[in-house]
Amino acid sequence: MRRRSLLLLGSGALYAGPLEDRIRRIEQRWAPPAAMASAQVPAVSIAVFRDGQIEWARAYGAATTTGTLFQAASISKPVAAMAALHMAQFGNFTLDEDVNQKLKSWQVPSHNFDAKVTLRGILSHTAGLTVSGFPGYAEDAEAPGVLEVLDGRKPANTLPIRVDVAPGSLYRYSGGGYTVLQVLLEDRFGKGFPELMRRIVLQRLSMYTSTYEQPLPAESASRAAVGFHANGRSYTGGWHLYPEMAAAGLWTTPIDIAKFSIELQQTLGGKSTKILEKASAELMVTPHIGRHGLGLVALPAWFGHSGSNAGYRCQFWAARNGSHGAAVMTNSDNGMKLIKPIFDAIAAESAWPPGLPA
Repeated sequence: MRRRSLLLLGSGALYAGPLEDRIRRIEQRWAPPAAMASAQVPAVSIAVFRDGQIEWARAYGAATTTGTLFQAASISKPVAAMAALHMAQFGNFTLDEDVNQKLKSWQVPSHNFDAKVTLRGILSHTAGLTVSGFPGYAEDAEAPGVLEVLDGRKPANTLPIRVDVAPGSLYRYSGGGYTVLQVLLEDRFGKGFPELMRRIVLQRLSMYTSTYEQPLPAESASRAAVGFHANGRSYTGGWHLYPEMAAAGLWTTPIDIAKFSIELQQTLGGKSTKILEKASAELMVTPHIGRHGLGLVALPAWFGHSGSNAGYRCQFWAARNGSHGAAVMTNSDNGMKLIKPIFDAIAAESAWPPGLPA
């Protein structure tokens, strides 16, 4: 098992010896070579952050480094939510207006409810919109445009995105809603979604390895981990294509997810306004209905999100008080078998505050 690591120490508070000892104890708890072989997960990448800095990062698997790209799947959503809230701060949207007032290339079809679909509803999964998630498109399949996805028209492989329950009445996870958000941002600013995300979030947070581009450019594809089925067979072409970029299209690394998480922690702590004002950050981590804020799972002491695309599983958790956090990415449909034990091991050896889901 090849292991490649990166130690990023801050402020002289820790030294390589004690930190390496802690990493070894974490590895002993989740047993990388044996656990990965048993679960048929070829690659795992981890970044751990503490007190506003990336503390360490490590990658496991042949030809895998801490710079290897993975599909972030639904972790694409909170990053997109941050961009939407940033633009809302400047009056480009209001959280509670009818999104049809800003949509140009497509409109949310009429429905039988008085309440309207709003940005707040989309970001909190309470807009009443259908289509939970997306399977993506194999290399040998024709991929639709985003408007075809919204209307469920061929070659789209999912149903039309529609309102079938009263907006604001309940929480129901909807990748379809974030696909509406994607078009909303493109219509409002007249630019493609990957370019908007690069300018609004990725570039500002130095997430230079990350991109929402679909398909992945050749240079980035050379640094991407191939996705694997649960039976250990790789996906045709290496991975699926996701035109539903805001919902599932981000390619990134745990280090870049850590940068996103740290920025939100710093904003919540009143130490940064690089993208969001503190009030907007608080909306992201305040439960709306159930335990979901605007873009994030919001627990009393933690915020985070998981991701599940064809061939990829990932998760991040960050302490609301800014003290700790980690991101873990894998390239297998079996990845969740390892992610929970990895977080348990990190928490046990890193004095994390309680409150993560059991």
